[in-house]
Amino acid sequence: MTIFSKIAAGEIPSYKVAEDENYYAFLDINPVVEGHTLVIPKKEVDYIFDLEQNDYAGLWAFAHKVAAAIKEVMPCQRVGVAVMGMEVPHAHIHLLPINSERDMNFFKPHLKLEAARMQQIADAIAAVVK
Repeated sequence: MTIFSKIAAGEIPSYKVAEDENYYAFLDINPVVEGHTLVIPKKEVDYIFDLEQNDYAGLWAFAHKVAAAIKEVMPCQRVGVAVMGMEVPHAHIHLLPINSERDMNFFKPHLKLEAARMQQIADAIAAVVK
């Protein structure tokens, strides 16, 4: 069982942004920018392109709703999307509020945010997800 499966199951705490019966979204604890969110299927599949077609389409539809909420809450021009999937063997989508392409740099030092700030961001996004 991956760390993401444990997070979705509630075995490991997270800053939850959205959830339904098949998908889960939560703030990255090592964010590139404030509001950096991970969207995962609850079904554990290592590689995003190994998801069944319906699960793949559902993941993107769920991410679409989360991205719209991030865009509404975080000061940004767009919500950037990245799918790399090398660090955790569980399909996931990175959603990052960005104002320039430089904001998508995963190699720069990541932010260390206080728990209260993380919860504030998660709550704000969660309140807007439709």
